[in-house]
Amino acid sequence: MASKVIHAIYTDDDILMQAVKQVRAEHYHIEEVYTPFPVHGLDKVMGLAPTRIAITSFMYGLVGLTVATLMMNFIMIEDWPQNIGGKPSFSYIENMPAFVPIMFELTVFFAAHLMVITFYMRSKLWPFKKAENPDVRTTDDHFLMSVDAGNHDVEKLSKFLYDTGALEISLIENDENH
Repeated sequence: MASKVIHAIYTDDDILMQAVKQVRAEHYHIEEVYTPFPVHGLDKVMGLAPTRIAITSFMYGLVGLTVATLMMNFIMIEDWPQNIGGKPSFSYIENMPAFVPIMFELTVFFAAHLMVITFYMRSKLWPFKKAENPDVRTTDDHFLMSVDAGNHDVEKLSKFLYDTGALEISLIENDENH
């Protein structure tokens, strides 16, 4: 079965934002919007759910803090206690002020690296992945809105998109069997 998608090309982000509002007001389904730079507020206008990456970053930071605490306790207190600068080596709590920089660095290290890995996995980005960008101009100065034409009248939808400020309209038929 083939699905029909209409690609509408815009050259201004403000016109794109207004077009997205108009398309959503008419209850058409926007598949995706491709932009050459982040357009602030576009996610809210498209009705996308807020991201939860900040929550995962906090949890990854807690994992880093836990690893740092357990590592330093094992290395400096249990496994190989040393008298460094007259500090007692029999209690983690008494040595904790000296361990704060290590705890901070590992918290940031774990949060940053695991957040990037999570972002790439969620976005399905990995080395040697074929680009899914439907129009190369969206990496320079054009904006593309992909609207599901599904059961709608294609000519009516195309005219509506031209009225929203689109410069080009193209109908794309995707074969879902491949």
